[in-house]
Amino acid sequence: MRPTTAPLTMFGPDFPFPYDDWLHHPAGLGAVPEERHGTPVAVVGGGIAGLVAAYELMRLGLRPVLYEAGKLGGRMRAVPFEADPTHVAEMGAMRFPVSATTLFHYIDLLGLKTRPFPNPLSPHTPSTLVHLGGERHFARTVEDLPAVYQEVAAAWEKTLREGAELAVMEDAVRRRDAALLKAVWNRMVRTLDDQSFHGFLAASPYFRSFRHREIFGQVGFGSGGWDTDFPNSVLEVLRVVFTGADQDHVSIVGGTGGLIEGLWTLAADQAVHWPAGTSLAGLHDGRPRPAVTALRRVADGVAVEDARGVLETYPAVVFTPHVWTLLNRIDCDPELLTAPQWTAVERTHYMGASKLFVLTDRPFWLDRDPRTGRDLMSMTLTDRMPRGVYLFDDGPDRPGVICLSYTWNDDSLKVATLSDDQRLERLLAELHRIYPEVDIRKHISGPPVSVTWETEPLFMGAFKANLPGQYRYQRRLFTQFVQRGAGDGPSGLFLAGDDVSWTAGFAEGAVTTALNAVWGVVDSLGGASHPSNPGPGDVFDEIAPVLLPEE
Repeated sequence: MRPTTAPLTMFGPDFPFPYDDWLHHPAGLGAVPEERHGTPVAVVGGGIAGLVAAYELMRLGLRPVLYEAGKLGGRMRAVPFEADPTHVAEMGAMRFPVSATTLFHYIDLLGLKTRPFPNPLSPHTPSTLVHLGGERHFARTVEDLPAVYQEVAAAWEKTLREGAELAVMEDAVRRRDAALLKAVWNRMVRTLDDQSFHGFLAASPYFRSFRHREIFGQVGFGSGGWDTDFPNSVLEVLRVVFTGADQDHVSIVGGTGGLIEGLWTLAADQAVHWPAGTSLAGLHDGRPRPAVTALRRVADGVAVEDARGVLETYPAVVFTPHVWTLLNRIDCDPELLTAPQWTAVERTHYMGASKLFVLTDRPFWLDRDPRTGRDLMSMTLTDRMPRGVYLFDDGPDRPGVICLSYTWNDDSLKVATLSDDQRLERLLAELHRIYPEVDIRKHISGPPVSVTWETEPLFMGAFKANLPGQYRYQRRLFTQFVQRGAGDGPSGLFLAGDDVSWTAGFAEGAVTTALNAVWGVVDSLGGASHPSNPGPGDVFDEIAPVLLPEE
């Protein structure tokens, strides 16, 4: 049993399988029969889930064939600035909790460096400005804010401890006590599945005040405000809190492109079948195949057609993009999923999100305001259009990067129809009201870059987020990788990516579901995990997500 001082990790709670331990075990992830070595397996989508799945399939002696409709990376999209391509804007994933230990297996494998992410009120953030109702409050810690903010922070802590058994759940996660974790969490699922996050707060005796709920929604604690999650199932939020995913964030030095390109070019360590030095890039002659346009179930597997009209049959396919693309971008055979699974795909709910970045000549915000002695600008949380402003610097003599706005859902839609230049003008005008003494514009180098994920054709949203009552749908998608005894036999299609994970919006969920799919492919090809290192499907019945009644 692990000591209670062990760190929080993203272990469970729905399916408490130790993916990090599985990866680190000397026996490896398993083996396929020798006659299966070199067997092609299609991997659709070149984001982090697709690359992890392809890399591990390659190490097992299979031949992953990667298809990608756009650029490698998916929502790990680091866009170079026109004025200085050595600096990038992280349009998607940009902060990673240190509790994401399975993701960090690959970050560490590639030797990538990380640094603390400048979240609001983080010890690593020089200063934070909270701007609500036209009032400005500068702070380095929550204790620097007016008393009402400290009341809100205390209300959140008390609500979690008394209304969600925070201490018990954190202890179970730290000790990796799957039995206790399941016992408590399964009870919560049964009682809270129909509860929204806002409803959960409103039912707390500590959040009876609308003002307290409003401040918590606009500012929050950890990574920022929570109000865009208010309509979602409270289970989505509790998963994040119990596993430390909302704290201790880091970014990847040089950008997430290092992780994507690293996995693409990394020579497989101790790979079966393949010669030393084999990489995914080498197997694909430097580029993945184009977009998949059709998936068909055939006698000997799944037929995959790509944008060139090339049709190829595979015994197994790992599918990692947003599941909505199965409805409107890919002509998908209905038989590849069950009717209940198709319903879950249809009901998948996505969060919207927008960002706008600019490059600056230097990190001018660290200049001292001669009147106040404070930083000229701070990491900013506001109830106005920008919502969240993040500041990044590589030193006083290097260009700086500002995320002028990071918004979600309705706040994201407010800018969805604006061009980059129009967005910039609106944001600068709003920020001038917050910082009337600062001329941000004069420091901007080159044009801005932006993204609105709900208008991106291949994504149609930032990530999945369950609404109240959707736990059953999520369970259907997550458990799809276990196809033993399913209907008239395995379909050969294995869903992966954070759409089907319990922790959507976190790369950890994408990675762990990719590993689920790897297990499923190996199992479908007659392979198995090593007895000393059972995989997620081997122990599925012991730790499966609770099955709620449907009648």
